Amino acid sequence: MKNLVLLRYCLLLAAFAFLLQAENFAQQGNRASPAATATGKVGDATITINYSSPSVKGRKIWGELVPYNKVWRAGANEATTFSTDKDIKVEGKSLPAGKYSLYAIPGEKEWTIIFNSQTGQWGIKMSGETTEDPAKDVLRVTVKPQKSKSFTEHLTYSIDGNGFSLIWENLEVPVSVK
Repeated sequence: MKNLVLLRYCLLLAAFAFLLQAENFAQQGNRASPAATATGKVGDATITINYSSPSVKGRKIWGELVPYNKVWRAGANEATTFSTDKDIKVEGKSLPAGKYSLYAIPGEKEWTIIFNSQTGQWGIKMSGETTEDPAKDVLRVTVKPQKSKSFTEHLTYSIDGNGFSLIWENLEVPVSVK
Protein backbone atom coordinates (compact mmCIF):
# COMPACT_ATOMS: atom_id res chain seq x y z
CA MET A 1 0.00 0.00 0.00
CA LYS A 2 2.84 2.39 0.87
CA ASN A 3 4.46 1.65 -2.50
CA LEU A 4 1.21 2.47 -4.32
CA VAL A 5 0.86 5.80 -2.48
CA LEU A 6 4.52 6.61 -3.19
CA LEU A 7 4.06 5.71 -6.87
CA ARG A 8 1.00 7.97 -7.15
CA TYR A 9 2.88 10.79 -5.45
CA CYS A 10 5.85 10.42 -7.85
CA LEU A 11 3.51 10.38 -10.87
CA LEU A 12 1.79 13.51 -9.60
CA LEU A 13 5.14 15.29 -9.17
CA ALA A 14 6.24 14.20 -12.66
CA ALA A 15 2.99 15.50 -14.19
CA PHE A 16 3.38 18.82 -12.36
CA ALA A 17 7.00 19.17 -13.57
CA PHE A 18 5.89 18.38 -17.14
CA LEU A 19 3.20 21.08 -17.01
CA LEU A 20 5.67 23.66 -15.70
CA GLN A 21 8.12 22.82 -18.48
CA ALA A 22 5.36 23.00 -21.14
CA GLU A 23 4.31 26.44 -19.87
CA ASN A 24 7.94 27.62 -19.97
CA PHE A 25 8.26 26.51 -23.63
CA ALA A 26 4.96 28.22 -24.51
CA GLN A 27 6.10 31.50 -22.94
CA GLN A 28 9.35 31.43 -24.89
CA GLY A 29 7.33 31.12 -28.11
CA ASN A 30 5.38 34.29 -27.19
CA ARG A 31 8.32 36.58 -26.48
CA ALA A 32 7.69 40.29 -26.91
CA SER A 33 10.84 40.42 -29.06
CA PRO A 34 10.94 37.11 -30.95
CA ALA A 35 14.13 35.56 -32.24
CA ALA A 36 14.94 36.23 -35.90
CA THR A 37 17.71 35.35 -38.35
CA ALA A 38 19.01 37.04 -41.48
CA THR A 39 21.29 35.01 -43.77
CA GLY A 40 22.81 35.93 -47.10
CA LYS A 41 25.87 35.94 -49.33
CA VAL A 42 28.33 38.76 -49.86
CA GLY A 43 30.77 37.53 -52.47
CA ASP A 44 31.81 34.03 -51.38
CA ALA A 45 31.04 34.68 -47.69
CA THR A 46 27.88 33.48 -46.01
CA ILE A 47 26.80 35.94 -43.35
CA THR A 48 24.27 35.15 -40.62
CA ILE A 49 22.85 37.61 -38.09
CA ASN A 50 20.87 36.19 -35.15
CA TYR A 51 18.90 38.73 -33.14
CA SER A 52 15.74 39.37 -31.15
CA SER A 53 13.33 41.65 -33.00
CA PRO A 54 11.58 44.27 -30.82
CA SER A 55 8.58 46.28 -32.07
CA VAL A 56 8.09 50.02 -32.19
CA LYS A 57 4.68 49.78 -30.43
CA GLY A 58 4.11 53.54 -30.80
CA ARG A 59 7.35 54.44 -29.01
CA LYS A 60 10.04 56.87 -30.13
CA ILE A 61 12.99 54.59 -30.79
CA TRP A 62 16.07 56.62 -31.71
CA GLY A 63 17.31 58.91 -28.98
CA GLU A 64 14.78 57.63 -26.42
CA LEU A 65 14.18 53.85 -26.22
CA VAL A 66 17.61 53.40 -27.79
CA PRO A 67 19.68 56.35 -26.48
CA TYR A 68 22.22 58.13 -28.62
CA ASN A 69 25.93 57.78 -27.89
CA LYS A 70 25.61 54.66 -25.71
CA VAL A 71 26.41 51.05 -26.57
CA TRP A 72 23.31 49.11 -27.67
CA ARG A 73 23.10 45.35 -28.22
CA ALA A 74 21.63 45.95 -31.72
CA GLY A 75 18.49 44.00 -30.85
CA ALA A 76 16.68 42.81 -27.73
CA ASN A 77 17.22 40.05 -25.15
CA GLU A 78 20.47 38.16 -25.87
CA ALA A 79 23.27 40.01 -27.62
CA THR A 80 22.92 40.00 -31.41
CA THR A 81 25.43 37.71 -33.14
CA PHE A 82 27.12 38.13 -36.51
CA SER A 83 28.80 35.15 -38.22
CA THR A 84 30.86 34.92 -41.40
CA ASP A 85 32.38 31.76 -42.82
CA LYS A 86 35.06 33.70 -44.75
CA ASP A 87 37.33 36.65 -44.02
CA ILE A 88 35.57 39.86 -45.12
CA LYS A 89 36.13 43.60 -45.26
CA VAL A 90 33.60 45.70 -43.33
CA GLU A 91 33.68 49.35 -44.38
CA GLY A 92 37.13 48.62 -45.85
CA LYS A 93 38.52 47.07 -42.64
CA SER A 94 39.39 43.37 -42.24
CA LEU A 95 37.20 41.05 -40.16
CA PRO A 96 38.35 37.40 -39.86
CA ALA A 97 35.88 34.56 -40.37
CA GLY A 98 34.12 33.75 -37.10
CA LYS A 99 31.24 34.54 -34.79
CA TYR A 100 30.93 37.88 -33.02
CA SER A 101 28.54 39.81 -30.81
CA LEU A 102 27.28 42.78 -32.79
CA TYR A 103 26.84 46.07 -30.96
CA ALA A 104 26.16 49.63 -32.09
CA ILE A 105 26.60 53.11 -30.73
CA PRO A 106 23.78 55.03 -32.43
CA GLY A 107 24.16 58.71 -33.13
CA GLU A 108 21.95 61.20 -34.91
CA LYS A 109 24.36 61.57 -37.85
CA GLU A 110 26.80 58.68 -37.41
CA TRP A 111 26.86 55.20 -35.87
CA THR A 112 29.70 53.02 -34.62
CA ILE A 113 29.25 49.30 -35.38
CA ILE A 114 31.20 46.99 -33.05
CA PHE A 115 32.19 43.35 -33.62
CA ASN A 116 33.15 41.78 -30.27
CA SER A 117 34.64 38.28 -29.89
CA GLN A 118 32.71 37.53 -26.67
CA THR A 119 29.45 35.75 -27.55
CA GLY A 120 26.62 34.13 -25.61
CA GLN A 121 25.97 36.93 -23.13
CA TRP A 122 22.59 38.43 -22.31
CA GLY A 123 22.43 41.92 -23.75
CA ILE A 124 25.02 44.26 -22.35
CA LYS A 125 25.91 45.93 -19.10
CA MET A 126 25.93 49.60 -19.93
CA SER A 127 29.29 51.04 -19.03
CA GLY A 128 29.58 54.31 -20.86
CA GLU A 129 30.71 53.88 -24.43
CA THR A 130 32.27 50.42 -24.19
CA THR A 131 31.12 46.85 -24.52
CA GLU A 132 31.35 44.54 -21.52
CA ASP A 133 34.97 43.80 -22.37
CA PRO A 134 36.37 46.37 -24.86
CA ALA A 135 39.59 44.34 -25.10
CA LYS A 136 37.50 41.79 -27.04
CA ASP A 137 36.33 44.38 -29.59
CA VAL A 138 37.76 42.96 -32.83
CA LEU A 139 36.56 45.75 -35.12
CA ARG A 140 34.81 49.12 -34.93
CA VAL A 141 33.56 50.93 -38.03
CA THR A 142 31.68 54.17 -38.55
CA VAL A 143 28.59 54.32 -40.80
CA LYS A 144 25.93 56.87 -41.71
CA PRO A 145 22.25 56.17 -40.93
CA GLN A 146 19.62 57.23 -43.45
CA LYS A 147 15.87 57.59 -43.58
CA SER A 148 14.29 54.29 -44.59
CA LYS A 149 12.00 53.96 -47.60
CA SER A 150 9.08 53.06 -45.35
CA PHE A 151 8.13 52.56 -41.69
CA THR A 152 9.29 49.21 -40.24
CA GLU A 153 7.47 48.05 -37.07
CA HIS A 154 9.85 45.19 -36.17
CA LEU A 155 13.63 45.52 -36.06
CA THR A 156 14.94 43.79 -39.18
CA TYR A 157 18.35 42.95 -40.57
CA SER A 158 18.80 42.41 -44.29
CA ILE A 159 21.83 41.05 -46.13
CA ASP A 160 22.55 41.60 -49.82
CA GLY A 161 25.56 41.64 -52.13
CA ASN A 162 26.67 45.04 -50.77
CA GLY A 163 26.61 44.15 -47.06
CA PHE A 164 23.94 44.29 -44.37
CA SER A 165 21.47 46.82 -43.03
CA LEU A 166 19.69 47.34 -39.74
CA ILE A 167 16.18 48.66 -40.47
CA TRP A 168 13.76 49.83 -37.78
CA GLU A 169 11.14 52.53 -37.37
CA ASN A 170 12.03 55.16 -40.02
CA LEU A 171 15.77 54.45 -40.11
CA GLU A 172 18.12 52.26 -42.11
CA VAL A 173 21.77 51.74 -41.17
CA PRO A 174 23.69 50.24 -44.10
CA VAL A 175 27.08 48.60 -43.50
CA SER A 176 29.30 47.87 -46.49
CA VAL A 177 30.83 44.38 -46.71
CA LYS A 178 33.17 43.00 -49.40
